Amino acid sequence: MARQSPIDTDFVRELALLVAETGLSEIEVEKGDLKVRVARAVVSVAAPVTMAAPAPAPHPSPAAAAAAPTPAASPKDHPGAVKSPMVGTAYRRPSPDAKPFIEVGASVKAGDRLFLVEAMKTFNDIVAPKAGTVTAILVDDGQPVEYDEPMCVIE
Repeated sequence: MARQSPIDTDFVRELALLVAETGLSEIEVEKGDLKVRVARAVVSVAAPVTMAAPAPAPHPSPAAAAAAPTPAASPKDHPGAVKSPMVGTAYRRPSPDAKPFIEVGASVKAGDRLFLVEAMKTFNDIVAPKAGTVTAILVDDGQPVEYDEPMCVIE
């Protein structure tokens, strides 16, 4: 006589597939008395090191050096970056046929809704922490986001 497993393996497979398809790092679900957490392992691979010596850089004139643009800070380090407070799916509009909450160049006030982040069937408002102009939108509608991931920049 075959013994029935207390774990619903099809349910676990379904959750693992959902994690893989959405790019989430983990998901936790409660179903009755059963609580299942599926997490994706993160593997980092170092880039190969090349041993070739770099070509000498030409020395720019003082005028050219003064005119050279300085590299911009990454959006994550930008002081006006609005970051996701949670893992979930970002939405730029309240419904598929509605206009987006914000566009690049839009002026916003502190407290204005910028995005929705859906996690576990709950929609959470992401609001402007300060007044300013939206200079960059870094996520697409329906894109998975991680905790602390920059979503837009307000200057």
